[in-house]
Amino acid sequence: MAAPSRADRRVGRARAVAMWLFVVAAFVWAMVVVGGATRLTGSGLSITEWKPLSGALPPLSNHAWADLFAKYRATSQYRLINQGISLAEFQRLFWWEWAHRLLGRLVGIVFAVPLVTFLAFRQIPRRLVGRGFLLLALGGLQGLAGWWMVKSGLEGRASVAPERLAVHLGLALILLAALVWTALDAWAGDPVTPGPTTASGAGWRRAASAAFAAGVFVQCLLGALVAGNGGGRVDTDWPLMAGRIVPDDYWQGGLWTTFAHGRSAGQFDHRLFAYALLAAGIGLLISRLRARDVPRDVVSLTAACVGLLLLQAVLGAATLLAGDPLALALGHQANAALLLGVAVGLAWRSSRPCGIILPRHQRC
Repeated sequence: MAAPSRADRRVGRARAVAMWLFVVAAFVWAMVVVGGATRLTGSGLSITEWKPLSGALPPLSNHAWADLFAKYRATSQYRLINQGISLAEFQRLFWWEWAHRLLGRLVGIVFAVPLVTFLAFRQIPRRLVGRGFLLLALGGLQGLAGWWMVKSGLEGRASVAPERLAVHLGLALILLAALVWTALDAWAGDPVTPGPTTASGAGWRRAASAAFAAGVFVQCLLGALVAGNGGGRVDTDWPLMAGRIVPDDYWQGGLWTTFAHGRSAGQFDHRLFAYALLAAGIGLLISRLRARDVPRDVVSLTAACVGLLLLQAVLGAATLLAGDPLALALGHQANAALLLGVAVGLAWRSSRPCGIILPRHQRC
């Protein structure tokens, strides 16, 4: 493991640490995608127990498979949706959920082992040590939230509770965002105070970019509520919903019931917020193209966000019109997580007075 140079240490830069964090962020992104496949294939309730250590091994005998299948047959999902499926069909469900959990364990190892190593060799900048432990705790909380979500589907339901799915996805996305931000901090070095000539413009860029990233995060949570309620399989026309601007069955008799459990309501909210977010992104890009004091990399990152937003809108509409097929739905979810990562990068860059690629003797 190459030690940071004196110049890097002087400015609080640790690029090996940054690369490690970017790799972990890529693992978390993959876990979000595999989690989406688990949900779309209805596999999330195929493993009815949470065994953090021994659960890493799949069934190794016919007796073990029979035992797992018997436990699944006791669930509401089996009785209401999958009654009569064969052991081979159950195994297809099992492998998706097992892969999702295994990937979660791998994320923990890929993060924890290098963290201990970097700490032992004192290669993590002091300002980031506490953040490293917070990221580790957040990863553990994500695992607990996953089991809390699964339990909701084992207690009289045929699927997990939509609000718990939103919490589970939300924590994964917060972890992804925190990893990207911390990796950029490690790569660029200690922050510096902007000069008086740039403070006002930088302040506006920082606020607008942070608000945009927060909007992307909120839109992802709204998407989780749509997914949790199966909202992508109703009102499959666009731009109207069942021929109307506002669906007839939007109101479900109460605010929480409508917002968290309404199938048409969730899809309508998701659509409406998508339009607002796209308009905001395009407006932000136009304003930065017109301004003379906006750094080129800020403009480029803003343009990348708008490009990903447009792709996300196309994927969303195509997924809906095609009846929520696996490939398109996974593409929609994968692009959403990628969009959030780029939006976080934009927010980070907007908070700094200089770019990320600097000579070794400089800091940002």
